[in-house]
Amino acid sequence: MKAHTQYLTLHTRSRHEIVNITDRVEQAARKSGVKEGLCLVNSMHITSSVFINDNESGLHQDFLEWVEKLAPYGVDRYRHNLTGEDNGDAHLKRTIMGREVVVAVTGGRLDFGPWERIFYGEFDGMRDKRVLIKIIGE
Repeated sequence: MKAHTQYLTLHTRSRHEIVNITDRVEQAARKSGVKEGLCLVNSMHITSSVFINDNESGLHQDFLEWVEKLAPYGVDRYRHNLTGEDNGDAHLKRTIMGREVVVAVTGGRLDFGPWERIFYGEFDGMRDKRVLIKIIGE
């Protein structure tokens, strides 16, 4: 069995942002040499997310607005912020949007549905954050 590990570093320009990372994950899959297996992609930070959905900008804005309604930003809203942080909302948004995705690798390629792409969701950005890509298989 082969195993390949790669890390992406992302630095968003805004506090809340959705970034399409599909091309970078596909490059890692090719580099791995795995023909049949699984690809795990996960955010290594508790205020950001990795998820699969459609690459449509209106939908991305809908996601950001939806999670903001569910967990609105506010320094005085969350007990977590009493520790000196201001990102209690980002922790909740990450839980809603998910930590990781797993995609099958078939014939050396990520095996997606017709509209599926991989996204990084940032909820406390404007600093370096890492995403792990781990590919295993034959």
